This record gives sequence, C-alpha cells and structure tokens, in this order.
Amino acid sequence: MKNILKNLWFRDCNETPLYVNESAVRIRAGIMLLIPLFMGLTLYDVVYTSKYIVDPNTLVDTYETNWDEHIIYTAEITRRVYEYSLQTMVLFYVLFEMIAGMFVATARFSPTILISSYFARKVPPVWKPLAPKRFAWSIGSCMVIACIIFFNPDTFAGWVNSLFGIEELLTTTENFMPAGTGTTLVAICITFMWLEVVFGFCVGCKVHALLAKIGIIKEECEACNNIDWDKIAENNKHKLSS
Repeated sequence: MKNILKNLWFRDCNETPLYVNESAVRIRAGIMLLIPLFMGLTLYDVVYTSKYIVDPNTLVDTYETNWDEHIIYTAEITRRVYEYSLQTMVLFYVLFEMIAGMFVATARFSPTILISSYFARKVPPVWKPLAPKRFAWSIGSCMVIACIIFFNPDTFAGWVNSLFGIEELLTTTENFMPAGTGTTLVAICITFMWLEVVFGFCVGCKVHALLAKIGIIKEECEACNNIDWDKIAENNKHKLSS
C-alpha cells in the first residue's frame, strides 16, 4: 500500500520516460466504462422514449373511435423538458480523469487511479510507456469536450458569440451540432474502452504508433527503455551457478 501511495500506477515517478502498469490501466478503463454506458442510457431515453408525459388521471373517454376502431381519449399531455446538469457534471469529471492520468502530479488526485492501482497490486505488472496512453487520453478528452458542447449548445454558443462580439455567430435557439453527434461519440467511447478492458487493445495507442512510424511523432525505443536488469542479473546468476 505504501508503494501504491508513492508511485501509484507508475513504475518510477522520477524516471524518464514514464512507464505505467498496463494491468492497472485496464482496470481503470473498466471502471470508467460505466460512464459512457450511463451517457448511452441518457441518449436512449431522449431518442427512443416518449417525448410527452401523459397524466393518467386526466384520461377521458370520448366515446369515439378512429379508423382502426381504437377508442379515442382526451388527456392532459405535457412535453418533456430535458435537463443535462447531472450529465454535464459527470462529463467534466471524466475530462478531469483523462487529464489527470497524463501527469504524475495530477494523477495523485484521481480516485480511479488510486482504486485501480490498489486492485492491481497482486497482479504481475506489465510496464508500458505513458506516451501512447497520454495520446489516447488526449483523443478521449477531445471527445468528452465535444459531448459537453453537445449537451450544452446554448451555453457554448453564448460564450463563442460573446468572445467574438458577434450576436448570431452560433445559434442559441437550437443545437448547431448534428443530431447524431452524441450517440456516435458515446458509441465510439464504449467500443474503445471495451476493447481496452477485454482485449487490452488500445486504439489510441495504435494511432500513436502509426503516427510514430510515419514520422509525425518522435517515439523512443520502448524495448531499450524497458529492460528488466534485475531479471537479467538473476538469469546470469542462475547460469553461473549451474
């Protein structure tokens, strides 16, 4: 526990480049997966359930039927008003978690990093460089920001219009983002995190590797920086003794 509080999921907080425990990262992804699932349920409720609320106490039989011989009733019906303050707070928390994992100083304030590091304490660590993970979390942060804007288009539009001094640069009366933005982003997040949890496949890391391969990103040699000198010394000692 002392080592967890000292190094969290890092192999050594003072080494350069930094390495993180892949086992803890996957556990954390499993915890964080609950959030896009919650957002998916929110969007399902908005898109596929009734947009109106019927008060059953106001139902009155008109003694008439429609062309399909269905009885016609009158009732008091109100249109549902969707309020996303809870979802917005959750998304801001996710954004904090994404950014917190990128740096040693901020990682200490992340509850999910502490929890995942604790759960991974008895699992053999798998050390991976932080740089690809940091790139993946940067992509995740951009997606979270887009979701925040999608759920709060009027607020964001007001900020942009005030910043540029143009009253109608972005409309504040309707969502200027495409209707499927939220569901698409949530589906991508669920897919990416599920792949990370179940298969250990980090899509963002693969993109980082591709960009490094074509020279856009400069990447150090992982094999050179991830040498287990203790294991090598133990093997040499075993050879000498035999």
